[in-house]
Amino acid sequence: MTTILTFGASTSSASINHKLAVHAANVAAANIEGSTVEVLDLNDYEMPIFSQDRQDDGGIPEPAQRFYDTIGAADAVIISFAEHNGSYSAAFKNVYDWASRIDMQVYQGKPVLMLATAPGSRGGQGVLEAAITPAGFFGADLQGTLSVPSFHDNFDVEAGELTNPDLAAALADIVAKLARAVEANQ
Repeated sequence: MTTILTFGASTSSASINHKLAVHAANVAAANIEGSTVEVLDLNDYEMPIFSQDRQDDGGIPEPAQRFYDTIGAADAVIISFAEHNGSYSAAFKNVYDWASRIDMQVYQGKPVLMLATAPGSRGGQGVLEAAITPAGFFGADLQGTLSVPSFHDNFDVEAGELTNPDLAAALADIVAKLARAVEANQ
């Protein structure tokens, strides 16, 4: 059984990045025989803000280890990054910082898709660029990226899918690449 781990890098209960990530994972699951989708919720990984002093005093918090282990147990990872002031959400950055203290290879060599969306015309491009640049250093086997601008104009929330044919085709292309990478790793 192949596990596709997905999440929106946000703690919002109405996260558009969560919606995009789940859609992308469902598209991937339809292309990878015998696969299941595991949806991660960053709210399940709340912990103190990372600092060296906290690590020295108390070690790695259990939620950070659980986050790292969840990535390790997956066969592929799909993340859609919420952009907060041009960067990661504080919740994602904190979980990621703690997990990197376990091992800098947070993604553990897994095939990864990195996405972003926003209500505006840039579609989270700033945060996506911030995630892509160091991806390989942190152990991501990056298979593709996609920025979805003007989310509400290009995504049907009720149907849970992209409505823009060009964006849907771009997603299908990177999902196909992810599927080939997953199959090659089995």
